[in-house]
Amino acid sequence: MYKKKPYFIVFEGVEGCGKSYQSKKLYNNLKSKNIKSLLTREPGGTKTAELIRNLILKDYFNNSGKDKFDKYTDTLLYLAARNEHIKTKIIPALKEKKVVICDRFVDSTIAYQVYGKKVKRNFIDIIHKFILGKLKPNLTFILKVSSKSSKSRLKKRKNKNRYDKFPKSFYVNAQKSFLKISKNKKNYFILDSSDNTNELEKKIFKIVSNNLKIK
Repeated sequence: MYKKKPYFIVFEGVEGCGKSYQSKKLYNNLKSKNIKSLLTREPGGTKTAELIRNLILKDYFNNSGKDKFDKYTDTLLYLAARNEHIKTKIIPALKEKKVVICDRFVDSTIAYQVYGKKVKRNFIDIIHKFILGKLKPNLTFILKVSSKSSKSRLKKRKNKNRYDKFPKSFYVNAQKSFLKISKNKKNYFILDSSDNTNELEKKIFKIVSNNLKIK
């Protein structure tokens, strides 16, 4: 039987994997069971964090490389947005014993900034120590997608951001990074989202239901 308690669920994966879609589906399924939930995203999630998000995205489209942020400046902006998000949205929601569903979190920083941009891991870990405190996701879903499905979905997007326009090799390497991060971790679930069907939605909800003891 479900007992109201704080619970933190994260969806991770490359662009076009369907994480935003599935996180919304999970949110709606929990609402249908009258379970108080919060759906949010990173970078962003709060008014101030969304301002930082827009700054990061705008910077990417500068034509001159000289005008772009250094990779460490870029990383610090992501971490600043996360700090705002955690302090003003995630922690308060968990204190209210809500189920928090987040589209991207710490693993995206490791996959993109550490493995992708070669930012020093200890640089991020030191800052995370202060930002995160004891906060950790209870469940993380890594959505694995074929290059064909990902490309097809990105083509259909009306509003593209900086990460929707990288070469295929970037997404392949990023996906390998997510899989590496999740290796041998009990609270991680790797699911194939190449066919973003109702079956995947049901599978995710079943895993969450089992963990939250929802009937």
